[in-house]
Amino acid sequence: MHRARRLVLTVIVALLAPLGALAAPPQSSPLTPDLVAAATKEGHVIWYTSAELGLVETVAKAFEAKYPGIAVQLERSGAERNFQRIAQEYGSNIHAVDVIDSSDTSNFISWKHDGLLAPYVPEIMVGYVPDSYRDPDGLYAGWRATLSVMGYNTKLVAASDAPQSFADLLDPKWDGKLVKAHPGYSGTIMTATYEMVRELGWPYFEKLARQHVMQVQSANDPVRKLETGERSVSVDGVEYLLQLEKNHGAPVQPIYPSEGTPFIAGSVGVMKDAPHPNAARLYESYLFSHETQQLIVDIGALRSFDPTVKEMPGRPALKDLKLMRDDPQGTAAHADEIKEKYSQYFGI
Repeated sequence: MHRARRLVLTVIVALLAPLGALAAPPQSSPLTPDLVAAATKEGHVIWYTSAELGLVETVAKAFEAKYPGIAVQLERSGAERNFQRIAQEYGSNIHAVDVIDSSDTSNFISWKHDGLLAPYVPEIMVGYVPDSYRDPDGLYAGWRATLSVMGYNTKLVAASDAPQSFADLLDPKWDGKLVKAHPGYSGTIMTATYEMVRELGWPYFEKLARQHVMQVQSANDPVRKLETGERSVSVDGVEYLLQLEKNHGAPVQPIYPSEGTPFIAGSVGVMKDAPHPNAARLYESYLFSHETQQLIVDIGALRSFDPTVKEMPGRPALKDLKLMRDDPQGTAAHADEIKEKYSQYFGI
C-alpha cells in the first residue's frame, strides 16, 4: 500500500475512534542503573541511521566509551533506502534493527501506522524537544535538525554574482551549472522538496528541469560536486556539510534563499521487535543527552533543539533566518506524487 494511502487510513481511523479508547501518552522514563545493567547484559545495539557517517561513527564510539561492554553496530544509508530495507526485512519476519533514525519523519508515520514502533520517552528530552517534534504517543521524537541550503563554489562564482533565491536559479546563466540531490534516495531532500513544492509549486520544478540540472543521490553529494568544480551552484544539500567543508578551507559558501530555507528535523525511535530492547532505549536516551547534542553541533554542524547547546560560530542562528516549515504528515501524503512528478520532470 502506498504511503499516502496508509496516511489517509490512519487519519480516518483516528477520527472514528471513540475518545475514551485513546490511550494516554506514556510517561517519561528516567535513565536508571537497572536500564544500564540490562543494556550491558544484552551487550549490543543495532542502529539504522541516515545521518552523516563520520558523525554517527563519532557518536557510536562516544557511547561505547561511556558504556563499556555495549557495542554499536552502525548501518548507514539514505533515509528512503532504510525505509525500504525495513519494509523488506519485516515483510520477511526479520527483526534486525533496534534503533532507527530518519531525516524523513514521515517514515515514522508509516511505521507507527504499521505498529512497528515501541513507546519510549527519555526523560532527558522532555524539557527541551518541542511538542510539535514529539509523537503524542511517545513513539518517536526529533533529536537532530538541519537545513537544506543552496550553495556555490567561491572560485567559480563571485559573491556579487551568486544567486540569492530559488527564483534566481532559473536565470539562463545557470543552465548546465546546477546540481541537485534526489528525493527518492534522501529523506532530507524528500522533505525539502516537499516544502519547496508547497511554497513554490510544481511549475517551478518544471522550469528548473530545463536548466539541465545534474542529479545526484545523497543530500551530501551536491557539496562534493561544488568542491570539485563539476558544478558552480547547488540547488539543495545539507547545511552541515557545506559549513564543515567551508571551515576546513573548501571553496564553498552556503546560501539561505530569500523565499525561505527548508528545515528538516531528524527523528529517532525504538523498534517494537528490537532484538536488544534495553540497549535500544539506553542508546536513544544517549542521543538526547546534552553531551550528544553538543557533539552533533560541534562535530556534525547540525542544529539542536537543546537550548543549552552552544551554537557553532560563523553561521546565522535559526532565529535570524526565514525558514520553510516542515510537515511530516504532508510529506507522507505527497511522497508518491513527489517521486512520480520529479521523475517526470527530471527524467530520473
